[in-house]
Amino acid sequence: MQRKTRQRTAIVRALKSRQNFISAQDLYERLEAAGETVGLATVYRNLQDLAASHDVDVVRLEDSDVQLFRYCGNDQHHHHLVCRSCGTTEEISAKDVEDWAREVAGRHGFSDVSHSLELYGLCSACQEKAQKQA
Repeated sequence: MQRKTRQRTAIVRALKSRQNFISAQDLYERLEAAGETVGLATVYRNLQDLAASHDVDVVRLEDSDVQLFRYCGNDQHHHHLVCRSCGTTEEISAKDVEDWAREVAGRHGFSDVSHSLELYGLCSACQEKAQKQA
């Protein structure tokens, strides 16, 4: 069971105040700017705990090892469509992906399989912006 500390409360509050994903480093800097005394290691540890309990979603930046986090009120398994320009994210369900994952796992003798899937592209606002700049 996770302890409800002052630091965890500040982290969750900061995550809930955002709609888009944020890196642990950026979250730490925002907390620090707001006068919260939370160490960077504490931010990372709490984000990992919150991810393990499915309270936050985690995505990796495309072609990077950087993880991004967002508070998630949706406890159903879902995937993300992420704008590679501005970071806008849409939650998507993909029954076909779920069926495929189960079928492939079963074919290879695996059970209790988990997966994550993020699709990266340009949102309509970023497409429009790029067209205006061209």
